[in-house]
Amino acid sequence: MNFMPQSQTSVDPAKLEKLAEVAIKVGLQLQTGQDLIITAPVVALPLVRLITTHAYMAGAGLVTVFYSDEDVTLSRYRYGNDQSFDRASDWLYDGMAKAYAKGAARLAVSGDNPMLLSEQDPAKVGRANRANSAAYKPALEKISNFDINWNIVSYPNPSWAALVFPDDPEAIAVAKLAKAIFAASRVDVEDPIAAWAEHNANLAKRSSWLNGERFASLHFRGPGTDLTVGLADGHEWHGGASVAKNGITCNPNIPTEEVFTTPHALRVEGHVSSTKPLSHQGTLIDNIQVRFEGGRIVEAKASRGEEVLNKVLDTDEGARRLGEVALVPHSSPISASGILFYNTLFDENASCHIALGQCYSKCFIDGASLTQEQIKAQGGNSSLIHIDWMIGSGQVDIDGIKPDGSRAPVMRQGEWA
Repeated sequence: MNFMPQSQTSVDPAKLEKLAEVAIKVGLQLQTGQDLIITAPVVALPLVRLITTHAYMAGAGLVTVFYSDEDVTLSRYRYGNDQSFDRASDWLYDGMAKAYAKGAARLAVSGDNPMLLSEQDPAKVGRANRANSAAYKPALEKISNFDINWNIVSYPNPSWAALVFPDDPEAIAVAKLAKAIFAASRVDVEDPIAAWAEHNANLAKRSSWLNGERFASLHFRGPGTDLTVGLADGHEWHGGASVAKNGITCNPNIPTEEVFTTPHALRVEGHVSSTKPLSHQGTLIDNIQVRFEGGRIVEAKASRGEEVLNKVLDTDEGARRLGEVALVPHSSPISASGILFYNTLFDENASCHIALGQCYSKCFIDGASLTQEQIKAQGGNSSLIHIDWMIGSGQVDIDGIKPDGSRAPVMRQGEWA
């Protein structure tokens, strides 16, 4: 018997099918014989089933799925032994890392309730996040270093939809969120594969221009923001489709509107304010304000979730430094939708953003051949975390600064100059 909650019947099955196909053919470009590891909330079962079908149709080796469940997660915080919050399932992540080392692809279905842990003890949330980050590192390194082809897509979980559209009945809220996900993921058109090819080409043009300019740093100016982000030595801009070290071209994020590169971990100065809330592991962190000196956050505030933010920053030395800077026009489709998704995958593609923590080794010229020591020497950051948060808006200007100090406009009022 197939069980589907009533709210899920409001999800367009034809577009869901297209999303599954795009995940395999565009997001992963899954290869014949390649294994696939999927992580997903259990409510996303309809999408996971379709993805699995398309994976095997594409010639997948073995598809293995790991599910999460909101009630199971909450049970831990309500009844779990205190010592359990300093532990994580390292055996599971070790197994994932082993699978990736043997060539498996990775696909994550996003859709958890962004506020799931908002009422739980922030100290326990912080401890659990830290333990999970440490245990996940062997697998995360395979992903962040682009050793493998990987992808993230989303599913309209009812609890997520209720947060985004709080005034609507569940079925209507789910339908609205599904429609927004499908539009942002470019599967609401007749030929999504062709649409993604065109979009990737446009992002590649932006990346090529930035790579040709060879800026030494970017200067962000706007309300509550006066920030200079030095760029790593030998940095390289990327956007859209990327070639993993295994030679497979993938689109890691669906949707994506960004072009991004690696900042220099020691060359970030000034202050910056967030322009959208950050949903991190079930906690909403809003109105973030931080100050950098010598590349390091030395002061951090937030109107909501400040305790969790500071625990994140204390994860390790690299957590207070930047691992990514990304440019997104304010007129991007996700921004134009006017929807606050409370989900970083979407909200980061409505706004320029920065990421705390681990850098992407691929964002260096010849990054695939660089050692970790060389990456560090060129300014790449290392950390257990990689957390994006939004700093762009229609009021933010960005200049590119060249090594000789000359400036060129990159964005004005949130748009490409």
